[in-house]
Amino acid sequence: MNNDAMDQQKIGAFWTHLHWLSVLAQQGSYTAAAARLGVSKAAMSQRIAELERAANVALVQRTTRSVRLTEAGQKLVDDTRAAFEHIEHSFAQVRDLAEQPSGLVRVTAPVALARQQLVPLLTDFLKAHPGVRIELDLSDRLRALATEGFDLAIRHTEQAPDTHVAWTLCHTESVVVATRAYLRRHGEPQHPNDVLNHPCLHYTRAQEVPAWTFAPSSARVGRERLTVPVSGPFSANNSEALREAVLTGAGLAMLPDFSAQAALRQGKLVRVLPQWQVVGAFAQTIHAIRPYSPHVPRAVAALVAHLRQGLSAGFGI
Repeated sequence: MNNDAMDQQKIGAFWTHLHWLSVLAQQGSYTAAAARLGVSKAAMSQRIAELERAANVALVQRTTRSVRLTEAGQKLVDDTRAAFEHIEHSFAQVRDLAEQPSGLVRVTAPVALARQQLVPLLTDFLKAHPGVRIELDLSDRLRALATEGFDLAIRHTEQAPDTHVAWTLCHTESVVVATRAYLRRHGEPQHPNDVLNHPCLHYTRAQEVPAWTFAPSSARVGRERLTVPVSGPFSANNSEALREAVLTGAGLAMLPDFSAQAALRQGKLVRVLPQWQVVGAFAQTIHAIRPYSPHVPRAVAALVAHLRQGLSAGFGI
């Protein structure tokens, strides 16, 4: 075997190592990269060390908290990225020739929406598609989909970033609610300004003064929007927590309709100021979002279609 053939054989033996290096660069730590690949941290470290020995140059700078690529390591990742993306795209197309969707779909979604509305739909989807596995991340934090390895994000947003595509799943609204017992004791607001006289349980947003904005839902109550400052003994960055607090009779709360839906239908809560529409509290559309790519895996497309059908009626209350 000549030297060129031996070099080609060595390079071929390290294709997997190069792929693992690219995942390490994307994830930023051995732990996260190993989790993404479904391997142990020790195996991840060993593969990178083998690649460094073969290249005879350091590829990774290690610190106690994270890793960074050296100039040589970054060059390897940059030069092979297009090849691996092409391979991934080709494999996905071949896999989708199968009759049924299959494979792992990693989804991130807001905590309250996922727990109350999405999980039943996801389990129904899995029953219909036994070849698919779903890994659900519950987080109200906006995640970097591409770098954190998510296939799909379910989000309250009016539009997706330019580098992403979005499918509209349903429309949503916010409502002000209270218990009947609370309203009997303290009186029911008849105008947005009346909420100033009530403890208001509100959603916590960093560096924002708590306020609720109302728009008239009919010409009978005028046309101007009204923004009313609110205050109260309790706030939270989770609508489920606010719902549980308002159910104790602690005051008024503004909730997205998907969090209020069950309690309103059961009569545990009633809608306050129904002739006024709450605006600006949350986005009015729920989207499924993913980074743009020319090919959408069949499992992802099937899941989006299932969610659109399941949520098509919205959370009408």
